[in-house]
Formats: sequence, C-alpha cells, structure tokens
Amino acid sequence: MNSYQKLSKLIDKYCEADGARRTAIEPLWMSRSTGLNLKVPTMIYKPCLCLIVSGAKDVTLGQEVYRYQPGQVLAASVDLPLVGHVTMASEDAPYRSLSLDLDGKIIGELVANMDIKIGADGESLRGLFVEQTTEHLTNAVLRVGELLDQPDDIPVMLPLLMREVHYRLLCTGKGPVIAALAIGGSNMQRISAALQVIKHNFNKPLKVEELASHAKMSPSSFHHHFKQITAMTPLQYQKHLRLTEARQIMLAEMKDAASTAYEVGYESTSQFSREYTRMFGAPPMRDVAALLEITAPAVGKDI
Repeated sequence: MNSYQKLSKLIDKYCEADGARRTAIEPLWMSRSTGLNLKVPTMIYKPCLCLIVSGAKDVTLGQEVYRYQPGQVLAASVDLPLVGHVTMASEDAPYRSLSLDLDGKIIGELVANMDIKIGADGESLRGLFVEQTTEHLTNAVLRVGELLDQPDDIPVMLPLLMREVHYRLLCTGKGPVIAALAIGGSNMQRISAALQVIKHNFNKPLKVEELASHAKMSPSSFHHHFKQITAMTPLQYQKHLRLTEARQIMLAEMKDAASTAYEVGYESTSQFSREYTRMFGAPPMRDVAALLEITAPAVGKDI
C-alpha cells in the first residue's frame, strides 16, 4: 500500500462525512467530498499547506486560479482570502485532502540552519503557490496523520514530525516563499504584519498610509509589495474579508442583509448588495437561501 492509499484510509476513517474537520491533532485538518461543491470563500488565518490525496480542486486568489491534484501541494505563507472549488469527486472516488497549519517559529529555527536564497529585496513572492510534492514530504505528512491511531504518542512525536514536515516543505522549489515569512524585516514579514492589522480591523475605514507606516514602508512601496504578495490591493483585500465574513454571519446567525452590512463595515446597504452579488453571483439573501437549501455551511477549513 503506497502513501496515498494509506492517507485515503486515514481520511475515510476520521472524516467520514463530507466537509472539513479538525482532527485530534490540533494543526491537522481533513477534508472529504463525494461531489463537486459550490465555490466556497475561505479565509486562511495562518500559514498552512494542503495535500490532495484524491480528486482535484481549484483555488482562486483575486483573479488567479491555482489548480492542484494528487502529487502536488498547495501552501499559503500569509493570511489570504481564497475561493475553493472541488472539481473532481464522486461517490466512488471522493475528493480527499489534508491540511496542516504551519508554525513560524519552527520555520525560523530551520531557516537559520539552511542555505535558502530568499531573493532580491526589491521584489516579493506571491504568498500562495502550488508545487510538486516530494516523496519525503508526503511521507512526513502521512506520519503526522498516523498519530491519530496512536494518541498516546502525540505529545512526544508530533513536535518532531511537524519539524520534519516544515523541513521537507522548505526543501521544495518554493521553499523561499515559506522561508521569507521567518526572515526578520523581509517584505513578506512586513506585509504579513499589515494583514493582521487589516484582519482585526476589517470593519473599520482602511488607512493605507497608516498600514504603510506600520510596515515601515513608503505608501507606494507598501502598495507594490502588498499586491505582489496577495494579488490584490489593500482595499480589495479588505472587501474580500468583509464579504466573506458577511456570508458566514448570515449563514450561521441568520441575520438580515442590512444589519450584516453595517456589522462588517458597510455604510450603504445598496453598495453591500452590489459587491456581494458581484463576488458570489447572487444577492445576499438569495445566495444564503440557496446555500442552506443545497448544503449545510462548511465546517472548519480547507484549501
């Protein structure tokens, strides 16, 4: 039985129903789907990697589409608003994937002992990538998953195995993207800090000059590197955050569109409705009604 067959068995055992689930191992999520799903917005709140075990998926960042399947890993090095869409799945051949939260402290410790070229200071790397996985990385992820069958080993073995996962990811061709997050003063780290500010204040007016100052950049340099890393402008990023949060509020709390619009920072309900429709393809309440009729709100996360 190869690594992918073993991973499939683990996912079927610990994620029996469709959807994403956090496992007993805190940084590990599993996802399974027996059919093609809607385009679901997902906010990635910390760096993570996702390994598809079977099926295929499209992930959209701004106007960019990232397609990946078994044999590839998708990773995000900063907080990003994404839209995921399973493109290959059936009852007989489900979509299966695992995602692992990444730890900046572990990355920093490893980078200090590795020869990784981050690149020129004047350019920034996109904070999301698809890369061919390696047998070493796949096996390292498998060993983390197998701890679910050996719960007594988790406290001792998980830190060691997670360190190996980070190391194997850093050894891939896109290692510098992950490494940049741990380099003090790097563009990636500065923009990541600004993303945290936006995330915690997404319902307030956005002041780009203050964000640039927080990132210790000029406004023009900040705007340039922000777009290189996130594929969108600060205002576009904030809008994605607001609309994604609004959809989750209406689904989970059954609030009306007007009160939700004000809660996420919109002063005009008509503007909220226009932008919501443009992003999700239908007005707020019609979109929510369709989601509730078709499927229950997604649990957990999956990229």
